[in-house]
Amino acid sequence: MYPLLRPLLFALDAEKAHHLTLDGLGLAHKLGLLPLVAGRPVSDPVTVFGLSFPNRVGLAAGLDKNADYIDALGALGFGFVEVGTITPRPQPGNPQPRLFRAVAQRGIVNRMGFNNLGVEHLLQNIRRRTYNGVLGVNIGKNATTPVENALDDYLLCLDAVYADCDYITVNLSSPNTPGLRDLQFGEPLRRLLDGLKTRQQQLHAQHGVYRPLLVKIAPDLAADDIDDIARTFLQLQIDGVIATNTTIDKTALAGMPLANEAGGLSGAPVYEKSTAVLQRLSQQLQGKIPLVGVGGIESGAQACAKLDAGASLVQLYSGLIYRGPSLVRECAAALAAGKHG
Repeated sequence: MYPLLRPLLFALDAEKAHHLTLDGLGLAHKLGLLPLVAGRPVSDPVTVFGLSFPNRVGLAAGLDKNADYIDALGALGFGFVEVGTITPRPQPGNPQPRLFRAVAQRGIVNRMGFNNLGVEHLLQNIRRRTYNGVLGVNIGKNATTPVENALDDYLLCLDAVYADCDYITVNLSSPNTPGLRDLQFGEPLRRLLDGLKTRQQQLHAQHGVYRPLLVKIAPDLAADDIDDIARTFLQLQIDGVIATNTTIDKTALAGMPLANEAGGLSGAPVYEKSTAVLQRLSQQLQGKIPLVGVGGIESGAQACAKLDAGASLVQLYSGLIYRGPSLVRECAAALAAGKHG
């Protein structure tokens, strides 16, 4: 069905098509039609950072920023769903247009800027979900919050969602919030994560349940930076790492107008770079911290390659835009057949 719908959706502005697709999924879910699209979910149970996943394929953050469509997206056969990025206060994000397709390269350029309705709105949605799979919440800082005060925003989000999700991801790697990526390095990284780990332990004691804390990193990291980050993650006992976010390198779009658009590039053009970062990070962590591989996955074979590079789980985003919901089952089945892990 999706191959028939895609030309119609691609004829629309990318952001309008995004909202139309999600609204359509929501309606199809209410009508009980999604099993006809998704088929029976692939069963491939695995335990990663203390959580039991029904299969290894998840939805990456960014598609459902406000958790408005958890139940519909969960019905597509994902082993886990990550919502957000969410910030303490609502914010409109960057001016439109801010989402673009590079169709020939099967890529997407976005400079959304953490547009969301705030953590309280998200909290209401996740509390009334019927989806009972693994749920992650991706947290960030408001654009108006100075970078030196970023920890305050992350703590507000962590406090708010801790009891109502299964894991929390700290987004330090979006290129669309000024100064955010600077938090991935050196003392700023250590100070931020130390503060979050301290609060995690306090919330663990308060709620009697441990929620893993993950960090999402950029693909635009030099080898030495990856090694330094890995040491910090090990020292602070971070529970998991998501590799990677979008890239600011638009070499793949050379000669196209989109090459000059601000924002991060996702999809097929980031696959090699994100996989290389994943592999380097895996070598440095030596299996002590589980990794989630995301970036450019368009086939079951590519999902398997992420696990071969060191990931325990994978996430999809742009591939869904180009391939449709069938990609979820294809990847989950390929990983199950490969008997990875």
